[in-house]
Amino acid sequence: MKYGKFITLGIETSCDETSIAVVAEGREILSNVISSQIDIHTKFGGVVPEIASRHHLQDINGAIEDAMKEADVDFADIDLIGVTNGPGLIGALVIGVATAKALSFATGIPLVGVNHMHGHISANYLQYAELKPPFLTLIVSGGHTNLVYITDYNKCEVIGGTRDDAVGETYDKVARVMGLGYPGGPKVDRAAKDGNPDAIEFKRVMLEKNSFDFSFSGLKTQVLNHVNREKMAKKDLYIPDVCASFQQSVTDVLVEKTMRAAAKYETDRIAVAGGVAANSALRDALEKRCREKNIKLYLPKPVLCTDNGAMIGSAAYYQYKAQGADDLFLDAHAGLPF
Repeated sequence: MKYGKFITLGIETSCDETSIAVVAEGREILSNVISSQIDIHTKFGGVVPEIASRHHLQDINGAIEDAMKEADVDFADIDLIGVTNGPGLIGALVIGVATAKALSFATGIPLVGVNHMHGHISANYLQYAELKPPFLTLIVSGGHTNLVYITDYNKCEVIGGTRDDAVGETYDKVARVMGLGYPGGPKVDRAAKDGNPDAIEFKRVMLEKNSFDFSFSGLKTQVLNHVNREKMAKKDLYIPDVCASFQQSVTDVLVEKTMRAAAKYETDRIAVAGGVAANSALRDALEKRCREKNIKLYLPKPVLCTDNGAMIGSAAYYQYKAQGADDLFLDAHAGLPF
């Protein structure tokens, strides 16, 4: 074992980042190479699956070489290969899974398929050495909005999810209608800093009294209607106010439901995961509420919020320790259940 530790090679290709990482003992990042396709997809206003797959194919071998060189390891030092096998774009997932299976077959290194959402949760283990289950997690990303109670490293209870649009998807659609471009989340967040969050009263959809589910389609429609009405009336549309008011509505719902879930499960630890976990308004609001309730908040740094191979390496390590390896019949599943 290199460094006298268990070494995992993590492979992530679920969407538009080709990311390869080397992780020691499921907690220590030795390298984390991320090849982003944002500039490629920006001109299309979103991720084009076929283009994403093509670039994964072009980039993955070079990313593996770069990650292993940065970590100063070779295949003789690798103890495990972990790869995202779902959920995600099927063509993108297939590139990662096929590469991982080929490497496993050629080297004899054990292989583990990782659920992308477990990967996002595991990003917290990479930053916080003291974090261990049980704890509550809010997962907020382009495709998912979930509240999950983590009972063990490989066991969880999904207590809430989105009934329509995921929060990151909502950000992208709102950004598009205001001409901000892709990716929407960071652009709306930046614009909101110059706006008044109380300028426009957008709805806060809480659903049924005791529900931990989310719904953002109504809010999205309300924002679109507001923008269209203002344009038709030939009024000046101050985009920062729209962004700030929209973002405040989203943040209020996410934070309120998260705090309710923490109270129900009597936990004093909350972790946040997924790309939208990098949102500044959400981070500030959660930090404030958690201080008030004396709850420990775990917020990964932005590079660990986005899709990355290190989180997959961490999740794979704990999965392998508990369940052993997968065989070479491992397949990619676009709708892999959480």
